[in-house]
Amino acid sequence: MRLNEHTYISGERCILVPYRKEHVPKYHEWMKSPELLELTASEPLSLEDEYAMQRKWQTDEDKLTFIVLARPDDLQDTNPLLTWEQVQACRMVGDVNLFKPEGSDDAECEIMIAEPEFRRKGIAAEALSLFITYAVHHLPLGPRHFIARIGTANEASISLFERLGFGKVKVVEVWSEAEMRWGWAGGQYEDAWADTVDGAEADAWPKSRLEGRVGRAGAQ
Repeated sequence: MRLNEHTYISGERCILVPYRKEHVPKYHEWMKSPELLELTASEPLSLEDEYAMQRKWQTDEDKLTFIVLARPDDLQDTNPLLTWEQVQACRMVGDVNLFKPEGSDDAECEIMIAEPEFRRKGIAAEALSLFITYAVHHLPLGPRHFIARIGTANEASISLFERLGFGKVKVVEVWSEAEMRWGWAGGQYEDAWADTVDGAEADAWPKSRLEGRVGRAGAQ
């Protein structure tokens, strides 16, 4: 969607930037990996089709995506908000996105850290946390409507979502897939959360997390 086409978010370990055409060749290389295709339940695309998919993710109003960049070690202790020039020099390591299935009030979240050496460094957790916080405060969606569908063999991803407050709703055995929902625990929603963006559940993702961390991306 157009919402974030000029927005970037600086975290302590990562930076989220809009998915642009200059990212497509690297993304296309990633998606030649059988491991990543299996983990993301994706089909391989031609480079031409990948460019078309990027344009679709940028314009469709039911999709929101950021590319995840790794924040360099020498910029860890500097100003939280990097300049756009600094951001452009950061390494592309993954992506985070959501989409709304047709006819559903829910939004399905996905995250991928494609570069193996950047896994298990806290990047995925921070990227997903920044992403959900941004989405909660910029889209007409309460956190309770955020879901994830994850292969049951992907224990690391399931654990990540659990740490961020998602609970396992069900397991679809035929697909070997777990469906998770934010605020779900013990077979029901946690009583603490009201079902409105303005209610208590939004407080679990305070907008203050983004203060001083959101910048304007340069022209494409």
